[in-house]
Amino acid sequence: MTVRSVALALTDDVPIFEVAIPCEVFGRARLDLADPWPYDFTVCAAEPGRTTIGAGFVAGTVHGLEELATAHTVIVPACADVHDAQPPDLVAAVRAAHEAGARVVSLCSGAFVLAAAGLLDGRRATVHWLYADLLARRFPEVDVDPGVLYVDDGDVLTSAGTAAGLDLCLHLVRRDLGAGFANLLARRLVVPPHRSGGQAQYVETPLAERVDESLAPLLQWAVEHLDQPLTIADLARRQHVTPRTLIRRFHAATGTSPLRWLLAQRVRRARELLESTGEPLSRIAGLTGLGTEANLRHHFTRAVGVAPAHYRRTFSDRSPTSTRA
Repeated sequence: MTVRSVALALTDDVPIFEVAIPCEVFGRARLDLADPWPYDFTVCAAEPGRTTIGAGFVAGTVHGLEELATAHTVIVPACADVHDAQPPDLVAAVRAAHEAGARVVSLCSGAFVLAAAGLLDGRRATVHWLYADLLARRFPEVDVDPGVLYVDDGDVLTSAGTAAGLDLCLHLVRRDLGAGFANLLARRLVVPPHRSGGQAQYVETPLAERVDESLAPLLQWAVEHLDQPLTIADLARRQHVTPRTLIRRFHAATGTSPLRWLLAQRVRRARELLESTGEPLSRIAGLTGLGTEANLRHHFTRAVGVAPAHYRRTFSDRSPTSTRA
């Protein structure tokens, strides 16, 4: 079995969780699964022996960032602060490693380092959904996809937030050693070898924040009547304006159309009911105004990325003594 070199790039104050993921996946030799272990893992730091990481830990490695260029795979964990300029020495080292032929991988907000190095220009990439808009604004050449757990673009790979880094690392193992070995390793880590859906199922969907005061009562009324088959004409009558005027004001206030906003609120309500009640899907379809169970499945899966039943299994907070809403 070919041994592949993997280098983890550290700078001060990087979050501990994203550092731990590649250490656990690539750096812990499980010789009962493979002997020799197929990865040669190295931790490289901006200041060897003195680089601090989250929660007060100190990386005692003796390897500097210049050694990234000798690795087959370079992993950049989440950065310390997405609002700061990324460390120039790290950006330069990651760029040099890629130029030397390394496969470069970012976990969570580590995508900002890859973008600063120019590695994401013209590529599709992802990042934690909280930072997707910021990444897209700061680096407009990057095609940011906030709805997926990770993006594999061959020699450059990016992952979404936190636990999605584990999904991507297992994907790397699957690419390198096949699905069978990746499945064995995932079982040892007590995680699924592949998670269904994308980030959309974890994204918060609050009510619109840019609503002007004149529309606020209408939107509140609509949220309280989602079980009804509301139309643009219904909303316009309630607001005492013409449908055309309502559409114009609605878009100015919320950035979307009335029907798209209504659908988003129906899906949001469906998520709440799936998380907190045991209502059957047909009942939830009625309570949210989506009509039929098939219609609920269609719109929910399209918006969230997973089917309602899968979402309920993942996020339900009902205990055996919970009561039905």
